[in-house]
Amino acid sequence: MSMALTRLRALIVKELLAVLRDPKGRMILILPPLVQLLVFSYAATLEVRNFDVLMLDRDHGHWSAELTRRIEASPFVGSVRATDDPAALRTAIDRQTVIAAVEIPADFSRSIEAGEAADLGLILDGRRSNAAQIVAGYLQEIVGGLAAETPAGQRAQKASVTTIARTWFNPNLIYQWFMVPNLVASIALLIGLIVTALSVARERELGTFDQLMVSPLRTHEILIGKLVPPMLIGFFHISLFITAAVFVFGVPLRGSLLLLYGSAFFYLAAVVGVGLFISSLSMTQQQAILGAFLFMVPAMLLSGFATPIDNMPNWLQTVTYLNPLRYFLAVVRGVFLKDLPAGEIVRQTLPLAAIAMATLMSAAWLFRKRME
Repeated sequence: MSMALTRLRALIVKELLAVLRDPKGRMILILPPLVQLLVFSYAATLEVRNFDVLMLDRDHGHWSAELTRRIEASPFVGSVRATDDPAALRTAIDRQTVIAAVEIPADFSRSIEAGEAADLGLILDGRRSNAAQIVAGYLQEIVGGLAAETPAGQRAQKASVTTIARTWFNPNLIYQWFMVPNLVASIALLIGLIVTALSVARERELGTFDQLMVSPLRTHEILIGKLVPPMLIGFFHISLFITAAVFVFGVPLRGSLLLLYGSAFFYLAAVVGVGLFISSLSMTQQQAILGAFLFMVPAMLLSGFATPIDNMPNWLQTVTYLNPLRYFLAVVRGVFLKDLPAGEIVRQTLPLAAIAMATLMSAAWLFRKRME
């Protein structure tokens, strides 16, 4: 038993040194994840701000001027430009100088004062469909606020029902509270997958893999030796991101940190299992990197990171059950924002354990085939 532990410890130390002894390698493990954390937290946002609007005011009345002032005062609008040329609307949208154009008809103010329906024309750039929908929502909210203050709107409000919205878990709708917990899982997937995928492929290129196969190490010992170092690196990154989330971005940590790390153990085991499986199939490091990205890109898209899984076709939702990132994202978001119950964390972690077992057993089988 002691000899097996000695061999295993030597292999783990060798794997760690292979990753950490090169100064450039150490920088790759630390600097890019930090850059990604900062870039994605601030730049990768679905919010739309500082967009430009073009106004074609045919009315030049009190209410059209009031609408223009309110659009200019919106914190989401960058600039508002005016034009008297209808052709300028098409040109501005065609050239993407504005994402939205508002056309105010000549009888706008008169219709409002008479208590009649007053229509507005809103032209949006459909090439940026998601941003256009968000911009339309902003502008419609401004128009709705104006409509409530018109004579007809004030009369209608006396009999209207008022809706008061409350947002749970993220009351101020701070985007970093959504993005940073996602990055805890996704960047750990990126680093863990690449480090593991390169492990066996690097040894094959250096000619040391065959020596490892004929060493006294058994298959399960090789597998454990390859498993532990990437998991340690993964735990380091997860700890780093959790610390940044709480103390830099102010994301609340409402749930159990112990349960989060417990789920992270099985998540990292699943990620490393996928990486070892890719690495065992690859003959070169280039093939390993391509294989890692071949898995990682669909895993990100099918995890619910940016788009809800419920919005996907049914057959694609079935595919997501094989994605470890799907389950750990639910755990991280839940632990950070809503104190996810222990039973739900266990329910999300069991598939991770199954994926880890399947991928690690597949990698062990491939290692064994190489030894025959």
